[in-house]
Amino acid sequence: MLALRSFALNSAFVVWTTLMAVVLALLLGPTPVAWTIRAQEWWSAGGIWIFRVIGGIRMEVRGRENILPTPAIYASKHQSVWDTVVFHDILDKPAIVLKKELLRFPLYAAHCRKAKMIPIDRSARASALRTLLKAARAVIDEGRPIQIFPEGTRLAPGTSGPLFPGTYALYKQLKIPVVPVALNSGVYWPRDSWRRFPGTIVIEFLPPLPAGLTRAEFTGRLKNDLNEAAERLLAEARQQPPAPVDN
Repeated sequence: MLALRSFALNSAFVVWTTLMAVVLALLLGPTPVAWTIRAQEWWSAGGIWIFRVIGGIRMEVRGRENILPTPAIYASKHQSVWDTVVFHDILDKPAIVLKKELLRFPLYAAHCRKAKMIPIDRSARASALRTLLKAARAVIDEGRPIQIFPEGTRLAPGTSGPLFPGTYALYKQLKIPVVPVALNSGVYWPRDSWRRFPGTIVIEFLPPLPAGLTRAEFTGRLKNDLNEAAERLLAEARQQPPAPVDN
């Protein structure tokens, strides 16, 4: 039953994503940017519906009081594809920092550029940071939030990696709050498996980091806040019946 349900969820999400990409390309190409952003919100909401109805994967959002009414940087743990879907539904018109490699897909690349998503070439180092900051300032000037995965890649629950330096660069140069975001999505949506486990994924917005921290202070605080909260959410998930298997 789990295999059949996982296959149905994965297939439905691929079909939904393809359909939305085609609709954006054929119908919304010449329309205002706001329409493309709204379509991304529809895609996200539709994905969340598919996850819940077909896969039995629900979402609980904690710490909504830490979602700020002014522009901020939301620095999130990254454990699964699920993480890349939900922020369009939770935040107000977020600009997502994403790997430049994802722009190899023409339809997706066109939508991302139009909606002012922020691609980053991690191999370019200094020039990549300049490009990141320029794009981020343009988004902030529009009053939009930025969402970034500071570890840069998906990691299994209970593990962590070095933080991408761009997160501190954004914090220092833009002088806006950084809100850590913890989650336990990898328990139910493993990064290296096609199986999907029913349950409730918790995503938690933590208190913003104070302004004026040094690089060492900022990195230490962000890493500690993310890992402590993620470990707590992981332990909580493993106590829920039926307990999902470990990654």
